[in-house]
Amino acid sequence: MATTGMDLKEKIRDIPDFPQKGILFRDITPLLRDPLALDCVVDRFHQYYRDKNIQVVAAIEARGYILGSPLALRLGAGFVPVRKPGKLPYKTISQEYSLEYGVNTLEIHADAVNKGERVLILDDLIATGGSAAATSRLVEKLGGVVAGFGFMIELTFLKGREVLKGHDVYTIIQY
Repeated sequence: MATTGMDLKEKIRDIPDFPQKGILFRDITPLLRDPLALDCVVDRFHQYYRDKNIQVVAAIEARGYILGSPLALRLGAGFVPVRKPGKLPYKTISQEYSLEYGVNTLEIHADAVNKGERVLILDDLIATGGSAAATSRLVEKLGGVVAGFGFMIELTFLKGREVLKGHDVYTIIQY
């Protein structure tokens, strides 16, 4: 069903001054509403990662889940949610990070990743790279191996990719 030649930027809506003044938010909900566009995104990720022996997809709350679950299924990998504090019911480990408009913390279950497992960290967007870097530290604390980072959108002017130097970073759309 995937349409590999689809212009996905046409499916993304710009929202100025959200969540605060001066931020241009890239809203992916129109893309998610279009089954062909959504399938195209998941297919592009699958094409890139299918031969990289991914055992776990760790997706960052909340939009990362939308892409991470179907990708994990296509890759035959497990899915691990990375959440904001207080949202996971079992023992967790946490990591604080900075983002372009503040500070936040992410958590993962203490048994979410096994030692040596190859983990793909996935989210809808990379800005400063803070949440992705925090997630990689969580994965590594549990003994996992960060096999790469995948993002649907990259805000290149914020240079988040530089925070992830030394790792494979794949993005589908760049602004």
